[in-house]
Amino acid sequence: MAIALRNGKVLTDHGFREDVAVLVEEGRIVALVPLDDPRVAAATAVDLQGHTLLPGYIDAQVNGGGGYLFNNTPDVHALTEIARAHRRFGTTGMLPTLISDDAGVMEKAIAATAEAIDAGVPGVLGIHLEGPYIAPARKGTHDASKFRVPDAAEVAMAASLRNGVTLLTLAPEQVPVETVRALVAAGVIVAAGHTAGSYEQIRAGLDAGITGFTHLYNAMSPLQGREPGAVGAAMEDADSWCGIIVDGVHVHPASLRVALAAKPRGKLFLVTDAMPPVGADDPSYSLYGEIITAVDGVVRNAAGALAGSALDMATAVRNSVRLLGLPLEEAARMASTYPAQFLGLGDRYGRIAPGYQADLVLVDDDLQVVATWIAGSAD
Repeated sequence: MAIALRNGKVLTDHGFREDVAVLVEEGRIVALVPLDDPRVAAATAVDLQGHTLLPGYIDAQVNGGGGYLFNNTPDVHALTEIARAHRRFGTTGMLPTLISDDAGVMEKAIAATAEAIDAGVPGVLGIHLEGPYIAPARKGTHDASKFRVPDAAEVAMAASLRNGVTLLTLAPEQVPVETVRALVAAGVIVAAGHTAGSYEQIRAGLDAGITGFTHLYNAMSPLQGREPGAVGAAMEDADSWCGIIVDGVHVHPASLRVALAAKPRGKLFLVTDAMPPVGADDPSYSLYGEIITAVDGVVRNAAGALAGSALDMATAVRNSVRLLGLPLEEAARMASTYPAQFLGLGDRYGRIAPGYQADLVLVDDDLQVVATWIAGSAD
């Protein structure tokens, strides 16, 4: 039975419209039609009560949520709970993210992701392997004892997920360009991050097939006058995408506005880098055996390094409007359309358009989440 979502402000490819209904059938958007279209009357009506309907948010960097950290519990139950926790904040698609760990843990995480996708766990689109092929000098909260250079067997393991997206963050100066090419040839989306590389080393990585940058500015060589570093390479390159953490802590809003001015529209997208406190009552969790507590929404380890975030996507969208001065239309696309395109899913996710999966988020005037749909199923 078709449903018709009506009486709301709908973000279409041409901006917001209040004169259309969204017809959904069998989990997909069938059409956007005038309110007097006969198909609207024939469908089950869903009254949006004047709220704003956006494409569901897609988060490419989710370490944990709902009290679970993927590294600690790389299984389907944890993925189900993490996805459920983030759905409350509008995230209808995510890449559970495994930070640097042993090969055995990576294998378990990839297997759990494949099982979750096969089981239809709502919102799991693939996996993000953040490390362990990264630079000790820009390790952040990662455990440097896990760092290594992948051999052919480990490249094959990292590329072994066959039913979802694999994103892998590495430091280009730590990994031979031939290995980067092998990962890309195997279908892995490769991003530069946690890198101390020079501009030339990052540029070589881009030429080898790197298409993204993980949390721009954070844990990477900065832009300087005589050494552009990773940040300069990212902002100069017109074709690559950059994830950004808009929590007012990881990056100064002015720096983010510089990136917005430098990059072509559509090449910056929102990520949370979320940790277990998101969607949980307990602000503390264990990471590499250390107890870490979110204080006033900021997550740091004992050494003072930022240890992910307590950010959710709904807050990231609000911050993009309020801290960066972006129109809601653009902030919403940075949370949905652009990450979908980066992940190679732009033909199925990230838009309210015919043929797209009905992954949707309804927000009120304060941009708080009122309801979500994943494949047309409401929550």
